[in-house]
Amino acid sequence: MLLLAADTSGKHGSIALAECGAHDECRILEVVPLQGGTFSAQLVPQIAALLAKYGFGKRDIGAFAVASGPGSFTGLRVGLAAIKALAEVLEKPIVAVSLLEAVAVSGRSDGKILAALDAGRNEVYAAEGEIRNGEARLISEKLMSREQLLESASDATMLTPDQNLAQAARLKGLRLEQIEHPRSDAIARLGWRKIQAGHTVSPEELEANYIRRSDAEIFARSSF
Repeated sequence: MLLLAADTSGKHGSIALAECGAHDECRILEVVPLQGGTFSAQLVPQIAALLAKYGFGKRDIGAFAVASGPGSFTGLRVGLAAIKALAEVLEKPIVAVSLLEAVAVSGRSDGKILAALDAGRNEVYAAEGEIRNGEARLISEKLMSREQLLESASDATMLTPDQNLAQAARLKGLRLEQIEHPRSDAIARLGWRKIQAGHTVSPEELEANYIRRSDAEIFARSSF
């Protein structure tokens, strides 16, 4: 199966094209970086160019995998809207992949973990869970302060790609595994596992996992 994966959750995104199926694995053909702030202008043309480079057309795509969050409100909306539109036109399934799950499985840790991403404003996106044989079971995903994160990580291994969070964890004496920030190839591999497990959604069912409310929602509530 030809799988197209996309991640537009942060300042820098990417798309990946993968051939999945042989030995239940995905062979990543290429990862193409996308510059933040212009996802809406880049995404569809870059997908078309990537397919053409390997001699494929859009009808060859068997499924889509997309990072559903947490992350940038604008970036996620752009990425999910594009994938929804393509999947609806092509009548192909979608798998939504949590970026925190991608963080969790990007390391070498086994056992209790805490995957963490900087959310700005002294806040952190965090997911508690367990890793067993490379498979993640996330118990919860939530937004917390940096101080709350450091307190809750005392009996778990923290995994994060963020330098400042990693440094704070080291100063606290916590178990830490600093990883590279997951790209869309990680989204593709996780997406393939979910496809095999039957965890697909229709375009109408695909939703962003923001975790934090948008500024507009916060300001609207504070005005009452």
